[in-house]
Amino acid sequence: MMSKNGLLHRRAVVAELLRERGDLLVVAGLGGPNWDVTAAGDHPNNFPLWGAMGSAAMIGLGLALAQPERRILVITGDGEMLMALGALATIAVQKPANLTICVLDNERFGETGMQETHTAHGVDLAGIAKAAGFATSLTVRKPDEVTRLRDLAHSGTGPIFAQVKIDAEALPFVLPPAEGGILKNRFRASVLGEEAFYN
Repeated sequence: MMSKNGLLHRRAVVAELLRERGDLLVVAGLGGPNWDVTAAGDHPNNFPLWGAMGSAAMIGLGLALAQPERRILVITGDGEMLMALGALATIAVQKPANLTICVLDNERFGETGMQETHTAHGVDLAGIAKAAGFATSLTVRKPDEVTRLRDLAHSGTGPIFAQVKIDAEALPFVLPPAEGGILKNRFRASVLGEEAFYN
């Protein structure tokens, strides 16, 4: 799970987070996190974002409030989270016990040419989440910490935030379906049940 430079491999992290996932609902942020979640296995309970950069955490909050009996995991990147820091304050105020935000932090804007993000210069997203009022906020650097995060996502009391330090590696794309209507309808049917979807 560790690269030669001592950082976690992003797809190994996501595979562990989604191991034996049960009915976990997953929002995958634009770009790399989307491909990583799909590489771990396309699933009706995945909602991959092809656009709407900066909205993954707030979509996760909406799901958590609408489906309080379900566990919600948002997997997004540092670039997207930096675009939506205000979302952390809103989530902390709402206190959804069933929501986990996982930021895969490679310190790069992967969609625009791998330029360094602010986290490469010391910005501490986990510290920001803690200051906002998240129940649990972690910086994850080791495989056993990824497993702990997985366990928290399935049974911890949220909101939970994790900044997972990953290698800035270039990986082949593993694409989910690209049609927004198909993704929306599939996810809605999975969350609400086929009968609710067709009524």
